[in-house]
Order: sequence, then C-alpha cells, then structure tokens
Amino acid sequence: MIPVHIRSLGALMLTVISASALAEEKLPGVTRPEVADPVSSGNIMQMLFGLIIVIALMFALAWIMRRFTGFQAGVSGNLKVIGGLSLGTRERIVLVQAGDTQLLVGVAPGHVQTLHVLNEPLDASASTNTRGSFSDNLKAALKGQKP
Repeated sequence: MIPVHIRSLGALMLTVISASALAEEKLPGVTRPEVADPVSSGNIMQMLFGLIIVIALMFALAWIMRRFTGFQAGVSGNLKVIGGLSLGTRERIVLVQAGDTQLLVGVAPGHVQTLHVLNEPLDASASTNTRGSFSDNLKAALKGQKP
C-alpha cells in the first residue's frame, strides 16, 4: 500500500510534466515571443554597471557632504560656537560668539535659553583643556603611560 502523500506527489509530478509537454507543443498559427534569458551575460553586466554607478554616486555625495560641511558658516560668519559641555543625555551648555559678544546658552530638547552674557569675552584660541584629546589619551594608555 502506497501512502497518500506519495500518491499525491506522483499525481502532482504527472500534472507538471503533462502541462510542460502541452506548453511546448507548437500550435499552427500561434507564434510565441522569444523571451530573453534573465541570467545572460549582458543582463549581468548591465546590473553590475548600474551597481557600480550607484556605489560611486554614494561615495561622491559623501565626499561632497564632508567637504562642504560649513554651509552655514558662509551665511553668517559672525556667529561661532566656541565650546560646549554636556550636562546630561540631552542637555548642553554652549558658549556662542555673536560678533564681539559671547553668550553662555543652555540647550535642551525644544528649548534654548541664554544663561549669561559675558562682559569680557574669553580667548577662543586659548585651550583650557589640560587633559588632552581622547586620541592622545588612548595613545598614551596603549603605550602604558599616564595621560
């Protein structure tokens, strides 16, 4: 006795074979259009060429965005962010120079508030950071030195 699922599989295979045989028959007066092979070398080359163009365009746009990040500085050259300090996950204190005036500004999501207007502007070129940058500290730690 043959199990039911094997009989149904056999019937399915016979149906597929007979359908493909009928499809291959040439009927008089009926012409079938030629279908291009989707895996031909021409189609693959066209797809690779398009992929290369898209990747090159992505790299070109990334270079342009990195090169011209100062769009806003060209619009208003009198406004500069001198420094900032993070107070929490979304709160910051920022020192902004507008012309000759320096402002200490608190920035939070959806809210910016002037905290203090400095009477004597701080020297922007003088670095008050004596600890060094992260990369300097990392290099010193890898060499076994104290930063």
